[in-house]
Amino acid sequence: MARTKSMATIENEIAEAKEVVLKTKAKHEAAIANLEAVMARKDELVAKDLLDAFQKSGKSYDAVMRFLKEGSRK
Repeated sequence: MARTKSMATIENEIAEAKEVVLKTKAKHEAAIANLEAVMARKDELVAKDLLDAFQKSGKSYDAVMRFLKEGSRK
């Protein structure tokens, strides 16, 4: 015959499970924040590289924009 658990035992299990969920959620949110920070640093580096390349190219803003929009080097 299977032994039944008391209400107190079940409530303790629920409390422990909630704690695990809260800890996991905190780790998940921290990981997301870290990912977003790293991606932002990457975007900053890409933007800087693009600006440097644009400045070194000697091309006008209009020529660069036309190239980007049309895909041609006119």
